[in-house]
Amino acid sequence: MEKRANFSKITIIFFVLFLTWILLQFLAPLALPSNTVEDLSGLTAVSNNEEIVSEVPQPWNLIYSAGDRLCHQKMERSLFINGNQMPFCTRCTAIWLGITIGLGIMIFYKIKLDNRFLILILLGIVPIGIDGTGQLLGLWESQNILRLATGLIIGSICGISINIIIDEIREISSNRLKRANNL
Repeated sequence: MEKRANFSKITIIFFVLFLTWILLQFLAPLALPSNTVEDLSGLTAVSNNEEIVSEVPQPWNLIYSAGDRLCHQKMERSLFINGNQMPFCTRCTAIWLGITIGLGIMIFYKIKLDNRFLILILLGIVPIGIDGTGQLLGLWESQNILRLATGLIIGSICGISINIIIDEIREISSNRLKRANNL
């Protein structure tokens, strides 16, 4: 990891977008009256809570609707703020937060796509893989603190990876432009 010489405008834009998204997730339960949203348990990729979400005022119903479609939102696996369940479960919330943190780090630092980073990706996948597999097989029920930790790890790696992809695309584009100018 090396200090970044120039800030990447694209990375800053992505960071601001993800920061806004995670802030909205934390503000949503705070903006609602206490105990308005208490149990959103459902299935992923299915809209289970349309009745509840439709009662939530704008813009908060958009955030809860996204959570309804993208996350299982199991009550026992979710955090509560102001007596209201968060729009996403603990692990999903941590992943969104981790992506934001990873992008925030990459505003100031640059990491090359190399074997060391690929090993870091694999090591980052291991904790969430072990925890998720153990739960799936019924070996244990993970606690929210572990879901938070594994989500932050994999989310941060995803945020860093997003920036590495941005940097690689910019470098390829720059090299093509240089070659075109040399012709």
